Amino acid sequence: MDQLSLFDPQSENSLSSVSTPLADRMRPQVLEDYIGQKHLLGEGRLLRRMLEQDQIPSMIFWGPPGVGKTTLARIIASRTKSSFLNFSAVTSGIKEIKEIMKQAEENRAYGIRTLCFVDEIHRFNKAQQDAFLPYVEKGSITLIGATTENPSFEINAALLSRCKVFVLKELSAEDLTELLSRTMTDTRGFGSMDIHMDGKLLDTIAAFANGDARTALNTLEMAVLNGEISPDGAVTVTDETLEQCLGKKTLLYDKKGEEHYNLISALHKSMRNSDPDAAVYWLARMLEAGEDPLFIARRLIRFASEDIGLADNQALQTAVAAYQACHFIGMPECTLSLTQTVVYLSLAPRSNALYRAYETAKADALTRLSEPVPLVIRNAPTQLMDDLHYGEGYVYAHDTAEKIAHMTCLPESLKDRRYYLPTEEGTEGVMKKRLERSRAFRLEEE
Repeated sequence: MDQLSLFDPQSENSLSSVSTPLADRMRPQVLEDYIGQKHLLGEGRLLRRMLEQDQIPSMIFWGPPGVGKTTLARIIASRTKSSFLNFSAVTSGIKEIKEIMKQAEENRAYGIRTLCFVDEIHRFNKAQQDAFLPYVEKGSITLIGATTENPSFEINAALLSRCKVFVLKELSAEDLTELLSRTMTDTRGFGSMDIHMDGKLLDTIAAFANGDARTALNTLEMAVLNGEISPDGAVTVTDETLEQCLGKKTLLYDKKGEEHYNLISALHKSMRNSDPDAAVYWLARMLEAGEDPLFIARRLIRFASEDIGLADNQALQTAVAAYQACHFIGMPECTLSLTQTVVYLSLAPRSNALYRAYETAKADALTRLSEPVPLVIRNAPTQLMDDLHYGEGYVYAHDTAEKIAHMTCLPESLKDRRYYLPTEEGTEGVMKKRLERSRAFRLEEE
């Protein structure tokens, strides 16, 4: 028996008649199907209220690729019952703009509003952008421009001042997984086909797409079209199939599940054991599986204080710098910043004295919440407080030759407690000697 193919015109599941890319077929037609941008379209949000009240101004959608800028413009045109004119700044010039404006003027004469959507509007030069001004000003068109570049630098000030700027965010992995799951059941997608595909592979695609719905749908389409086809026409998408489509191994990872915590634990403990090779491996495992680099950077900051502390005064600064680098440049450029920091922290001197100090102090604080502040270190802003001996005997440390006063700052019942017990590691050895001198001096007259 001949094997059926997805491209066989006689197959019920044939896609030979479907020439439109999956991303276009799955484009939402109504606001209720639109995924993402809750900060703009959630109940009570500004853009949602504008849509509901049919008061749409000219505006600029600024956001990364594949987050729904064009789709949202089409939905707005549909809801406001406007004529929708769509053209790209990549291929259109002054002549095309004038033709579109003429059509908009004709629509206006018949009482029809025109919504003019300009994709990649930042590619227009100053003259092309200025061509829109008179028509925006007199209301012949409602202009919606889409751009991946900062409008402050790429859009003429005169045109920008007449438009409301809305920032569209990249879609979350949860948003993309929802979109992919819908595609598997929607007849516009693969709902009419018999497809066997583990749900975890959809999560993998969502993580790989990095907030871009078009990338997610294109990847899913490629995986399905390259799946294994059984004689009955069913399609099976395996890990190996998806790996080929992604060009990389699909890693087992769930940002909210056990593996998430297993891997960050492996990174932390590898650094603690001064093993940079293992630490860099676990770092790569997380990043290549789609982990948020800022999450890792936050954990490195914690590690710098918990496991290194004052043994290396540069550790915390290095970790904070790594977080800033991740925030500034994102993936994949920040991978080296994180690697640099992981290796540095792995080889830095070790001390958990700060961790032990706080945990011991916390235990005392929780069990001795009623301990009063010693009178000698209380402020006395009122006469009554002064009469009650607040601040009596306080010595300003800077007025002494040693820059230390003979005072006990702990509550009386805790005056002999020692929370910070420094080690001899790295620069903490210097701190230890200073602390010993300070404690000895403060105890001289007790």
